[in-house]
Amino acid sequence: MAGPRPAPPAVAVPSASRSPWRSLRHRGMRWWSVANFVSNAGTWMQLTVQNLLVLHITGSAAATGLSMSVQAAPGLLMGLAGGAAVDRWPRKLTAAVSQALLGAVAFLTAFLVAFDQLDLAVLMVLAATTGIIATVDGPACALLGNDLVPTEDVPSAIGVGSLVHNAGRLAGAALAGVIVAFLGTGAAYAANGVSFLFVAAVIPFLKAARQTEPAAPSAAERAATPRAGTAERPKAAEREDAAEGMSARDGLVFFLRRPRLVALAAVSGLSALLGRNYGLTLVVLVTGPLAGDAAAFGTVSTVLAVGGILGAVLGARLRKPTVRFVGVLAAAGALLQVLAGLSPSLTVLLVLVLPMAVAESVSETAGTTVLQTDPPAHMRGRVLGVWSTVKTLWGLAAPPTLGLLMEWAGVRGALVAGGLVVFAVLTSGLLLRGRRDAPVVVPAPAAGLTPLRSALRAAA
Repeated sequence: MAGPRPAPPAVAVPSASRSPWRSLRHRGMRWWSVANFVSNAGTWMQLTVQNLLVLHITGSAAATGLSMSVQAAPGLLMGLAGGAAVDRWPRKLTAAVSQALLGAVAFLTAFLVAFDQLDLAVLMVLAATTGIIATVDGPACALLGNDLVPTEDVPSAIGVGSLVHNAGRLAGAALAGVIVAFLGTGAAYAANGVSFLFVAAVIPFLKAARQTEPAAPSAAERAATPRAGTAERPKAAEREDAAEGMSARDGLVFFLRRPRLVALAAVSGLSALLGRNYGLTLVVLVTGPLAGDAAAFGTVSTVLAVGGILGAVLGARLRKPTVRFVGVLAAAGALLQVLAGLSPSLTVLLVLVLPMAVAESVSETAGTTVLQTDPPAHMRGRVLGVWSTVKTLWGLAAPPTLGLLMEWAGVRGALVAGGLVVFAVLTSGLLLRGRRDAPVVVPAPAAGLTPLRSALRAAA
C-alpha cells in the first residue's frame, strides 16, 4: 500500500509592500526611470532657454506667449485622437516613434538656430508640431511605464516618475546655463534631441511585468464600455475592436459614463480653477500684502518644491487609491489655502505651504493612479486622451479666472473665497456619497417565528 502523499512544498507568498521604491524592484522600471531622468533633464534644459530664444528672435513678449499657446493647443484640440492612436497601435512602438520624432524636431530647431534660419513662422510650425506629437507621446509613455510593473505597484511607479521629473527639472535648469554659456542656445536643443533618442533606444529592451488577470467586467462596465460583451474580453478581441472602430468618440462616451472618472475630473477641475495655481496666487500674496521681494518668493517656491517631493514619496506608498481619497486631500488642501490667505506673516505662510504642497502632490499621484488603472486596458489610451483635453482646458481657464477673482476680491479674498468654495463643494459631495453608500440595516425576525413565517416576512 502506498503511503500518504507528501504535502506539496510551501510556496512563499511575498507580503504586500508599501515601500515607495517597490516599483524599482523591476529591471524594466529601473531602466525606464534612468531614461526618463535623461529625457526630463533635456526637456527642461530646452524649456529654460526657449522663451529667451523667442524673445531674441521676435523681441515680443506677446509672441512668446503665443508660441506657448500654439504648443499647448493640440492637447485641447487633438487629445482624443492622440489617445485613440495609443490604443490602436502597439504601445512600445508608438512610444519609441514619438520619442524619435520629438528628437527630430529638437535637432531641426538646433540646426535652424545654428544657421540663423529660425523666424517666427517656422517657430510656430515647430511649436505646433511638437504639441501634436505630444498628444500621442504623453499617454503612450505614461501607460508604457505602468506596463513595466504589476498593477499594485503603479502608485509607486507614478511617485518615482514624479521624483524623476523634479530631479530632471533641477538638473536641466542647471545644465542649461552651462551649455548656453559655452556652446550656445542651439546646443540646448541638440542635447534635448539626444535625450529623446536615448529614450527611443531604451524602449525596445523594456519587458512588461506579468499582470494579474482581470476579473470579468461588471454590468456597469459592460454598459459603459462600447462593444463590450457579456464576459471578459481577450486581448485579441480588444485589439480587433481597436482596429475596427474603437474611435476617439468611444473614449469620450466611456469617460462620461464612468462616474469615478467624471468625479475625478470635477475634483481636479474645481481645485485648478479656484486654487492650486500657487505660482500665480502666492507670488501676488508674498510681494503684495506680505511685503516680500523676489528672494522671499524664491524661498516659498523652494518649500513648495520640497513639499512636492515629500508628497511624491508618500503617494508612492499607496496601493489602490480611490476618488474619495483624492477628494479628501483636495478638501484638506483647500482648507490650508484658506489659512494661507489669512497668513499674517511670511513665516506663517511658509509653515502652511509645506503641507499644502504635500497634499497636492499626494492627491496628484492618487488621481493619476485611478486614471491609469480604473479603465480596462484597451480603453486607457483614449481615457488619457480625454483627460489631456480636459486638463488643457482648465489649464488655460485657471489663470484668467484666478486673475479676475484677485482683481475683484484681492489676493487674500481670492485665496479665502476659492478655498472655501472648494472645501464646501467637496465636503458636501463626500457627505452625500457617504450617505448614499451607507448600508441598509434589516432588523432580525422576532423570536418564536417559524422558518416559514420568517421567509414570508422577508419576502414581503
